[in-house]
Amino acid sequence: MATRKKTRIAAMADIHTKSTDKGILRSTFKEINEKADILVICGDLTDTGDEEEAKILGEGLEVLQVPVIGVLGNHDYEKGRQKIIKQILADHDMTILDGESIVVNNVAFAGVKGFGGGFEQYMLSLFGEDVMKQFVHEAVNESLQLDRALTRLEQESPELPKVVLMHYAPIKETIMGEPEQLFPFLGSSHLAEPLSRRQVTVAFHGHAHAGSPKGETATKIPIYNVALPVLRRQKKDQSFIVIEV
Repeated sequence: MATRKKTRIAAMADIHTKSTDKGILRSTFKEINEKADILVICGDLTDTGDEEEAKILGEGLEVLQVPVIGVLGNHDYEKGRQKIIKQILADHDMTILDGESIVVNNVAFAGVKGFGGGFEQYMLSLFGEDVMKQFVHEAVNESLQLDRALTRLEQESPELPKVVLMHYAPIKETIMGEPEQLFPFLGSSHLAEPLSRRQVTVAFHGHAHAGSPKGETATKIPIYNVALPVLRRQKKDQSFIVIEV
């Protein structure tokens, strides 16, 4: 059997495109053309969830010569225009995953936004007021959507490496550095369950700007926090990392 050629994935998150940001990522995208085979962007594509911001990002993406896949983040939901944002970016050939999966360059991708809820023994539970139960249900539903997407990939492309994109964190390790009071709003251990169950190769997220760059699940799946502020704390002007799978 021939050895599968590795695919270079550039990953970034929390680019928070503003209406004044025309051309701001042009040099970054040109560099990605040279260093990667695919770009993934893990949420907070816009700064205030405005379609004009999405248009600015879409125009910027036109310089890319590699496929781009992403998920939405909480900022992209701010004005309730997330469906419009998704369509604008689709019109610029960006694939936004929301419980869906796709195979690109012999790599299987699944993506969800994710949600909060806390980690490990401190996860919020389905108990108490209805509004608290709704909060926990949101995290559980995002996890179930991810599991279904990964199940489809297992059935359709079992031989391919599986890569997951999300905005919220699936483990506590990559949000360390944030105030502990914010942990329940930065991610949920529910999101880690399908990663381990479906033997994912690697997962990327953002959202935790003051978090840590890398961690792993209990089953040793590598998790990368690729929020721009995290990347730039590691290296000045760094806007993405490249991982081979």
